[in-house]
Amino acid sequence: MNIVLLEPEIPPNTGNVARLCAATRTTLHLIEPFGFKLDDTQLKRAGMDYWQQVTWQRWKNWSAFLEKVPAGAKLWFVECGGPKLYSEAKFSAGDYLVFGRETAGVPKQLLEQHRENWLRIPMFNAASRSLNLSNCAALVLFEALRQQGFAGEIFSSRQKSAAARPACHRSQSSTPSGPAGIAAARSR
Repeated sequence: MNIVLLEPEIPPNTGNVARLCAATRTTLHLIEPFGFKLDDTQLKRAGMDYWQQVTWQRWKNWSAFLEKVPAGAKLWFVECGGPKLYSEAKFSAGDYLVFGRETAGVPKQLLEQHRENWLRIPMFNAASRSLNLSNCAALVLFEALRQQGFAGEIFSSRQKSAAARPACHRSQSSTPSGPAGIAAARSR
């Protein structure tokens, strides 16, 4: 899979998407101009030490990127107002998930040119302007990976026992979470 950030503006969002790409072995494409410098401290902090694990490319502009997209590869444009829900798309391993600038989104001209591949994430509160870019990227990417059977997953429940899972999959406390955990903490 590929994630494309078209003219990203906010360093922590780009760093978080880079971390997502590292964890999922997804190629990240960053298309200029950026709203930050690539040596930005916030960008590095959000990506933590994952930047060395990310396969990524920097592109001068949309045209330069588009010239190098392999023939037959599908570009999916994720932006509000799309005619199709992201969950209705049929994703393939070599697809590109395109996300626009945080303040302006994907340019309308691109959306209209690729209307059949324009996807939306449903929202339920008219007063909410948008969702966070890195959250959107994670949501759509994991749907695409789910459709592909999570091929390459390193911690399949059939392969590893719960004890062998990384800390993110285990409770860090012996106290239960939720209401029972609150009650247990109060009784101490």
